[in-house]
Amino acid sequence: MLFDAIDSAPNYRRVTIAIEEQIVSGRMKPGDALPTEHELAEQLGVNRSTVREGLRALENSGFLRRSGKKLIVSVPESREIAEYTSRAMSLFSIKFSELWEVMMALEPVAGRYAAERAPKEVLKLLAENLRQTEELLHDDAAVIRLDVEFHRLVSQATQNRVLILSNEPIGLLLYSSTKRLYRSAPRARYRLLEAHRKILESISRGDAGEAELWMRKHIEDFRRGYILAGFDFHGTVKIAGTGAAV
Repeated sequence: MLFDAIDSAPNYRRVTIAIEEQIVSGRMKPGDALPTEHELAEQLGVNRSTVREGLRALENSGFLRRSGKKLIVSVPESREIAEYTSRAMSLFSIKFSELWEVMMALEPVAGRYAAERAPKEVLKLLAENLRQTEELLHDDAAVIRLDVEFHRLVSQATQNRVLILSNEPIGLLLYSSTKRLYRSAPRARYRLLEAHRKILESISRGDAGEAELWMRKHIEDFRRGYILAGFDFHGTVKIAGTGAAV
C-alpha cells in the first residue's frame, strides 16, 4: 500500500486523515498491516514523531490495533462508536425530549423486526435479562443497567446494523436521565418489568404487530413516568467523558 505525500508542513491530524481515508475507502481492509513508521514517514513526507502521533490517534479511535510490533487495521467496536457519539450529542446539549422522539421512532420498529428475525441465541439472552430484572427489581442501578441492555438486545435481534449502532449512544445518554427515576417513582420498575415481559413474549412468538405495539406503549409509559417523577422533559442530558452517564 502506497500513500501520496502530504503537505510539507503537516501536523499529526493530517497523517491521521490520510491513513483513515485509506481505511474508510476500503483500500486498506481489517487485518491489513500498516507499513512501518519509517516507511509511512517517507511516503507522507513527514517526520516519524508526527507519524507516531497520527497513529496513536487512530489507535485511540479503534481504527488500528497492535499485533506484536505491527499495527493492524481494525473496525472500531460498537461501544467505542457509541461513546464517541453520545459525547458528541452531549456537547450539543441534547434534550431528553429529543431522545424520546427518536426512541418513539426506532424502538417500535426494532420490536417489529426483532419478532420477525430474532436468532435463538439472542432470545436466550433476552430471557436471561428478564430473569435478572425480576431478581434485582429493587436494585435501582441493576434495573437501569438491565433496561439499557434489554433494548440493546432487541436491536441486536433485528439483525439490522443501523438500528444496533443507533441504539447504543441513546442508551448511554438515557442512563443519566433514569438513574434517579426509580427513587422518585417506585412503581415505574414494576411497569418496566411488565412491559419487558410482554415485549419478549411477543418477540418469542414472532408476533411483530404485538411486539411493536408493546414497545410503543413502553416508550410512551417511560415519558409519563419521567414527567410524574418531576424531571424536566425538555432538560438537557449529559454524559461523563468516561462513558458513564452523570
